[in-house]
This record gives sequence, structure tokens and C-alpha cells, in this order.
Amino acid sequence: QVRLVESGGGSAQAGGSLRLSCAAFGYSYGRNCIGWFRQHPGNQREGLAAIYTPDDSTIIADSVQGRFTISQDKAKSTVYLQMNNLESEDTAKYFCAADAVGSGYCPELSRVNEYNYWGHGTQVTVSS
Repeated sequence: QVRLVESGGGSAQAGGSLRLSCAAFGYSYGRNCIGWFRQHPGNQREGLAAIYTPDDSTIIADSVQGRFTISQDKAKSTVYLQMNNLESEDTAKYFCAADAVGSGYCPELSRVNEYNYWGHGTQVTVSS
């Protein structure tokens, strides 16, 4: 079964940058969609970005358009979330998630239930 491991979280100043990594294990990488989500305390998970790994097509949420980008390194079976111009509101726990192998597309970010496999998350804290 798909296993995802996030890393790269930590503390940053407002205006700074962080790059999160999502390493994928347990299957042949490059056959499904991987997305990034975040969750503030007391809130539902918010979809940020997703990449369809076979062809590099991406979707980005309006809320982070222009500041966040998603990319992958197929040789490392890793998806990245580059976060620039960080704001205090970006403080949250960040998760990566994958949909089923062979789906052929990335589910809309609002369709959280269609992302089947989840990492344990990494905390990001932004101070002003």
C-alpha cells in the first residue's frame, strides 16, 4: 500500500520560505496523483496543490496561487511544496496525500475523500 512521509516543516519568519517534501514508498511511483493539504486547529483540511505524477500536470488552490508551487523529482519518488512569502496564517500542520493508482487524473482539491493515502503531517509555524 502507498506510504507517504512528509518532511521539511519547522519555523520561519513571515516573508520567508520553506520547502516541504513528500517521499512516496510501497508502489511504483509515477502512476497517481499526490496533493498537499493543511489543517489549522479546529478547522477542516484545506487542499493546497496537487500534481498528477505521470505527466506533471498541476492544480493550485486560489488561496496560495502565486506563493506556493508543487513539483516532483521522479528519480527520488518525491513531491515538493515550495512555500514563499510565508504569512502567519500559513501556520498549520501540512499533509501530503495520494489517490488510487491508475485513476488518470487529480481529484479536485475539495474532494478530500478521493485522496486515499495520507502521511502523518509536518508542522509549519510562521512568526511575524
